[in-house]
Amino acid sequence: MRTRRLLGRHRRALQRQATYGEVIAIREFRALWYAQGLSLLGDQLAQVALAVLVYDRTRSPLATAAVYALTYLPTILGGPLLASLADRFARRGVMMTCDLLRAALVGVMALPGVPFPLLCGLVFLVVLLSAPFSAARAALLPEVLEGDRYVVGSALQNMTNQGIQMLGFAAGGAMIATIGPYRALALDAITFLGSALILVIRVRPRPAAAREGARGSMWAMTRAGARLVFGDRKLRTLVLFAWLCGFYILPEGIAVPYAAKLSTGTLSLPVVTGLLMAAMPTGTAVGAFFFSRFVTPPRRLRMMGWMAMLSCLPLVVTALRPPLAVVLAAWFLSGVGGAYQLAANAAFVQCVPADQRGQAFGLVQSGLMAVQGIGILIGGFAAERLGPEPVVALAGVIGVTAAAVLAILWSESRVETPARA
Repeated sequence: MRTRRLLGRHRRALQRQATYGEVIAIREFRALWYAQGLSLLGDQLAQVALAVLVYDRTRSPLATAAVYALTYLPTILGGPLLASLADRFARRGVMMTCDLLRAALVGVMALPGVPFPLLCGLVFLVVLLSAPFSAARAALLPEVLEGDRYVVGSALQNMTNQGIQMLGFAAGGAMIATIGPYRALALDAITFLGSALILVIRVRPRPAAAREGARGSMWAMTRAGARLVFGDRKLRTLVLFAWLCGFYILPEGIAVPYAAKLSTGTLSLPVVTGLLMAAMPTGTAVGAFFFSRFVTPPRRLRMMGWMAMLSCLPLVVTALRPPLAVVLAAWFLSGVGGAYQLAANAAFVQCVPADQRGQAFGLVQSGLMAVQGIGILIGGFAAERLGPEPVVALAGVIGVTAAAVLAILWSESRVETPARA
């Protein structure tokens, strides 16, 4: 009887709707939140600085694009392997080590006169280290936030990330014009040091998640993680829900040619491009707030399939070549639908054992980077031949079809699954 009462209490705790106030009151969450925000703000500034620096040195759009492509490649190639470090070693230690190493590497990038090939190599290594850091952080967050607090905390971080990205890109150009690209890179290095300091002061140490006897080689742990994620029907469906973003992120990759079709004498190309690129992140932030604040945890799981379809369906309207206001509204609604990722993420956490969360999150994150990069590449290739409007509409049609199939699979596989310790 006592065990049954405890299980019932645990189930009610998982289904109770948390508030932003109680999540922010948790000291360790605030530390992770501040550290991530600080580091992300520095990264946004560094991306603009790096693009300016490379173009200033080479005067080559291809070289500038190639360096930007390096921000995708390392995570796709090395992410699944290095993510196992988040399970082999203490997660706070993994995060701090990655922060310190990235601070050193970016510090070298900030030195004037670094040869271009070495600069590319440093960019590759900095991005590569983000894989174990992100995996460790994603695996640590469910230990800090239990039940619905995890969803609310994820929503809060999602909204913060969207705001920082918009702020970083908007203010980055003006700041770099004032302090120069080298000082901007040095500032990014300082943000990594600040992140490490916050972690060591505010996050308590925990032992490694993987048991000593269960630790194999990184290859063995990667294979075990892949079997776990893709061998279970429910987890496989949740991963595919996450990767669905490749369809509704595609429009952002061709926002400039789309803006060229919509710009007028009163609205210049840069202004229209900025409006288009801001529409979807704004919708995502709004959707995340309302979805986490006003929808109960069980209802989120039931709504997940419908929200996933909403993330792609509004894009179909672009086939009619509507005016800018309609396009902005459609992209905003698409962003609102993308809030379903909160429910998918929470369900994924409940189904993955604690000692394999780092590896599982690393695999999903690498896939996310791959589908986004591939989707944008295909979209750009198709837009050159068909124009941006039909390509965005086609992405919406294929995406909503895939979302409908996943919704059916999810309704068939969904069962009550208690969170695993």
